[in-house]
Amino acid sequence: MKEPIVKLNNLSHKYGKDWAIKNISFEVSNRGVLGLLGSNGAGKSTTMNILCGALNQTEGEAFINGIDIKTNSIEAKKMIGFLPQKAPLYLDLTVHEYLYYCANLKLIPQEKIEEAIEVAKEKCGITHFSNRLLRNLSGGYQQRVGIAQAIIHNPPLVVLDEPTNGLDPVQIIEVRNLIKDIGKDRSVILSTHILSEVQATCDTIKMIEKGNLIFSGTLNDFNNYIVPETLIMKVDNLLFINELEEVEGVKEAHQVEEGILRVHFNKDDMIRERLIEMSVTKDWKLKEIYLEKSSLDDVFTKLMKEVN
Repeated sequence: MKEPIVKLNNLSHKYGKDWAIKNISFEVSNRGVLGLLGSNGAGKSTTMNILCGALNQTEGEAFINGIDIKTNSIEAKKMIGFLPQKAPLYLDLTVHEYLYYCANLKLIPQEKIEEAIEVAKEKCGITHFSNRLLRNLSGGYQQRVGIAQAIIHNPPLVVLDEPTNGLDPVQIIEVRNLIKDIGKDRSVILSTHILSEVQATCDTIKMIEKGNLIFSGTLNDFNNYIVPETLIMKVDNLLFINELEEVEGVKEAHQVEEGILRVHFNKDDMIRERLIEMSVTKDWKLKEIYLEKSSLDDVFTKLMKEVN
């Protein structure tokens, strides 16, 4: 079985007397986009700084591709590409000059630098701006250059901190698509507190709150964390609310708008089947029936309340 690209064992760190993170353990697979989710001050940045070798943890272990980043940081860092919240750009350089400088910093062999630059530029859609000064690029394209420097040495792990912060809606969509594309052949960790960002780009989620890991699973697991207690019915014929409330398991019902009803029910796996059967008997002409899932904001709020 292939070694996970990231493995954390009881990772803990404190500043002074206060624990920023405590006993965080998880693994990250070798492909896909993982959302590191949490409110501001939750412990995301501390976790990322330890992962990237910028901070030594107080307790626990962190491995990058099987390499202990605390005891062998140089080798571990070779496996990582990092883009902080504000891209570290030298605005008086051209795109090509900047990436050449970054390639040297990442110790890419001299004979392979030009090829690495061209691959990174093509991947990030900035080839046509090779000779443009960085200061003359839009925010979206500056961010693309920032991502290019993070992947120029072809690392198996890319860590991005709030990568769409400050971008306009079109730029946000473009950068999100780029992140998903990068995640097809390597692992990407995306740190954010923006739920729509997670929904648009991530395959799995780790949520940290008050320094503790409070959720770990797929996006679908996160969406279904709150068990649905309502469903929506769309019908062609009018029906009486009291007819719905007679169905076993239904607590109450009300009309959202003409032909659309919201039904509150007790936890019951057979509730839809009974409503469908009743709709045939009563000739409601049922067009659609589906569980009403909680929004990401609802799930996020519930998870936060559970640690408060």
